[in-house]
Amino acid sequence: MAGQLNPQLLLAVPLAPLAGAAIAGLFGTKFFGNLVGRKTSHTVTILGVLIALIISVQTLLQVIDGATFNGTLYTWMTVGGVKLEIGFLVDSLTAMMMCVVSFVSLMVHIYTIGYMKDDEGYNRFFAYISLFTFSMLMLVMSNNFLQLFFGWEAVGLVSYLLIGFWYTRPTAIFANMKAFLVNRVGDFGFILGIGLLLAYSGSMNYTEVFAQKGMLAQLTLPGSDWMLLTVACICLFIGAMGKSAQFPLHVWLPDSMEGPTPISALIHAATMVTAGIFMVTRMSPLFELSDTALSFILIIGSITALFMGFLGVIQTDIKRVVAYSTLSQLGYMTVALGASAYSVAVFHLMTHAFFKALLFLGAGSVIIGLHHDQDMRNMGGLRKYMPITWITSLVGSLALIGTPFFSGFYSKDSIIEAAHASTLFGSGFAYFAVLASVFVTAFYSFRMYFMVFHGEERFGLAHNGHEHDDEEPGHHGLSAGEKPHESPWVVTLPLILLAIPSAVIGFLAVEPMLFGSFFKDVIFVNEAHHAMEELRNDFHGPVAMIAHAFSSAPLWLAIAGVASAYYCYMVNPRLPAALKQKFLPIFTLLDNKYYMDKFNDVVFAGGARMLGRGLWNAGDRGLIDGLIVNGSAKAVSWFSKITRLWQSGYIYHYAFVMIIGVLGFLVWFMPFPFAK
Repeated sequence: MAGQLNPQLLLAVPLAPLAGAAIAGLFGTKFFGNLVGRKTSHTVTILGVLIALIISVQTLLQVIDGATFNGTLYTWMTVGGVKLEIGFLVDSLTAMMMCVVSFVSLMVHIYTIGYMKDDEGYNRFFAYISLFTFSMLMLVMSNNFLQLFFGWEAVGLVSYLLIGFWYTRPTAIFANMKAFLVNRVGDFGFILGIGLLLAYSGSMNYTEVFAQKGMLAQLTLPGSDWMLLTVACICLFIGAMGKSAQFPLHVWLPDSMEGPTPISALIHAATMVTAGIFMVTRMSPLFELSDTALSFILIIGSITALFMGFLGVIQTDIKRVVAYSTLSQLGYMTVALGASAYSVAVFHLMTHAFFKALLFLGAGSVIIGLHHDQDMRNMGGLRKYMPITWITSLVGSLALIGTPFFSGFYSKDSIIEAAHASTLFGSGFAYFAVLASVFVTAFYSFRMYFMVFHGEERFGLAHNGHEHDDEEPGHHGLSAGEKPHESPWVVTLPLILLAIPSAVIGFLAVEPMLFGSFFKDVIFVNEAHHAMEELRNDFHGPVAMIAHAFSSAPLWLAIAGVASAYYCYMVNPRLPAALKQKFLPIFTLLDNKYYMDKFNDVVFAGGARMLGRGLWNAGDRGLIDGLIVNGSAKAVSWFSKITRLWQSGYIYHYAFVMIIGVLGFLVWFMPFPFAK
């Protein structure tokens, strides 16, 4: 039955992980003298996230019954009529995100006990991931732009700490700085969008801003013919491009694999990278009034979905394959946003969170079994040694490529149909991109699967040419004759628990989330955008979707991708090397990631260095040191040289000067008799 949610209970959702983070981060580290041990640190943080999950599930059930909450919990200050507040907006979108974030976070916390058991920073890591969970929950629960921005920046800050967790490794420090700087570019656009909406609506509260959307749609940016709302929405989306790693602000995400594997699952599956998707969905009342902004989103998402998938085809690091897969799937979600299929984007966000977290944690389990070797060229035949990791990874891969009955099928297929139904500028390219990405995704996913779990056993051999520093000091990879082993239960249990929703959640949720009343009064779609209406007319149940799939291109493209991977890596494993030599220029382009890093280094970083050198030479050395500091010193020195000529030390010289001075005063001030 409908009603009001308990704000005190809602407040416990973000505060419980925060309390765990505070205990582990303060009392479990050198800061307060290691007052608590490892067991206490992981217990309090897991307990905090478990409390958040229980309350989130309870909240979701109440929201399904019609309960909501939208209110202020604390007013920080009022400036010129603008209220800066902390408050919650909890509806079906928020409740779903709360459950996904807290569930995946709980799985990662449990998994971390096994993965990080030998790491010196054990307590610190638990403090970080629990603090990250608090930040993400504050972001999704916010009812105003101030709190949204706080959560937005907080997840960026904690991700910086997590990516650079092994701060003695130069590659990790480079990766976390890169992530921090690239996200600052996106966040600059984000805060500009917030500032525009605040300046013309006079409020930072979602409800109050949305209530003025008609007025905002009539305004133009001063000094131009651009629609104010278009500029504001594009600025907001630039923020989403940074957080959700959309082209060209995607470059930070693959390098962030330098952090421990658990944070790859937490940050790059269900939380930080989906913040942009969530934000645009929440802002649907504004984005729906600008076709230009939607077309921009559609094109950016299409480029990301297709071209980032190509990069996954040539990777040899198991974590980087999954990372580029994340980029491609985020592109899918962005395409859905541009097609005004917000519910489909969020649906894929949810299904992707489960199977991508599963794939990342499965990759981590493989890394543990091979003594922290991440190179797929040193794997093979792991199926018989790691059966739980094998079967759960297979479930994740089947969900990722959109296999019927698995969760990814329902969300990916719906995105492809939405892109096909859209009539916005760029929708044709978007449809081609997501359709072609089906084959690419299936190929690189099962390339990884076959190289890791099937074929010739390549571990325990002489290793060379590794692309990454050791995740731990000491031996890297299995010794000759040493065999891999299944991971402990704290690692395999999260894999099993994540495999269940990866297999079934799509079948169960597709109808209520896309075509039911789950997002009623939460997501707004302009009547002129009819992609969702066409999907609704064609939907006849989850089983009928599967029957229809056998007569449509996506399923056969996925099958072709799997078959191609099987032939290349199981039947004729010499073919990939031959193709590499034949298409060496293309391989070189992909291996250098389209030269985006070099472009950024030369143009942006090089430009910044040139600007810095110019400011240093002209400003610091020329103006400050040269003119102000050294110039004033030279002026004082010159003046001193002149004045010391008059300091002879003879009394009669000084007396003479005094007499001359008195005469001068008399001449100047005494009037002459003939003066008129």
